[in-house]
Amino acid sequence: MKIVDADWLPYSLPLRRPWHTSRGSLDERRGSLLRLRTADGLTGWGDCAPLPEFGIGEPAARALAEECAVLDLSAQTADRSLAHWLTGQPAPRTIAVNALLGAISTVTTEELQAACAAGFTIVKLKAGSAPPDVEAARLAELCRDLPPTVCLRLDANCAWSFDEAERFIAACATLPVEGLEEPLRAPDSAALRRLQASAPFALAIDESAQLVDAAFWHAPPVRRLVLKPARHGGLLPTVALGLRARAAGIECVVSSALESACGLCALAQVAAAIAPDACHGLATAEWFISDTGRPPRIAEGRLHLPDGTGLGFS
Repeated sequence: MKIVDADWLPYSLPLRRPWHTSRGSLDERRGSLLRLRTADGLTGWGDCAPLPEFGIGEPAARALAEECAVLDLSAQTADRSLAHWLTGQPAPRTIAVNALLGAISTVTTEELQAACAAGFTIVKLKAGSAPPDVEAARLAELCRDLPPTVCLRLDANCAWSFDEAERFIAACATLPVEGLEEPLRAPDSAALRRLQASAPFALAIDESAQLVDAAFWHAPPVRRLVLKPARHGGLLPTVALGLRARAAGIECVVSSALESACGLCALAQVAAAIAPDACHGLATAEWFISDTGRPPRIAEGRLHLPDGTGLGFS
């Protein structure tokens, strides 16, 4: 495989509505696509999508794009999808994904019902943009008309003190919540372990990736890891981390950091390789008014991996 050409293609993608979290909001997504061409006519793609607010800086995003484009070419050369190339096993054609509707304080009952009607069995909401007691009360209201087959996945993005998180978890104990990501403003393993012991659902580490150290594996403080390749050093380190977590009995979810269609294709391949039976956070393409290309198709709450070899991005 001889690479004969490489170029960066900047993009600025407007969002249909603001993306709200406890750390602010976005109205557009800026980044660049890396395009590599080989002497035998193959094209490899990578998505450089920095998000400094969530610990994904320009150097990490650029390194991920470079790795992704090379792996895309490697899988194409082997005549396999990237997921198949990564594991040596045929990949599933679809994986489950959660709907993403934004903040608890702004989502409407109609939006929640529409997600249920579209076939999603897990709906993710952002917490932490309003006082936890207010959000817990609003969550109870939203759950009144929730079908029994649908659960909620929550993400606080490190918004709360320990006491606030404890109160929120207690208030959600009887609600159909299947997981809560990053509840603590200043997370440490001991505090998360105490919260997990009192929670009837999985707590998850995402931004606090520094807690996944050697000591983590001896007594995991949470039941779930949320994996973003730009935060874990690339696609290959993420696959290695995910497979180690699965061997230790820890749930893994691959989640989008609002990447473009190219990045979503890569994340879908990694998710299919790491945890084909999990429900992943990859239904974000509908937030964009325009995109860098064709995102993976989603129907009845499942993402259909692109056809073809490599990433399958076009």
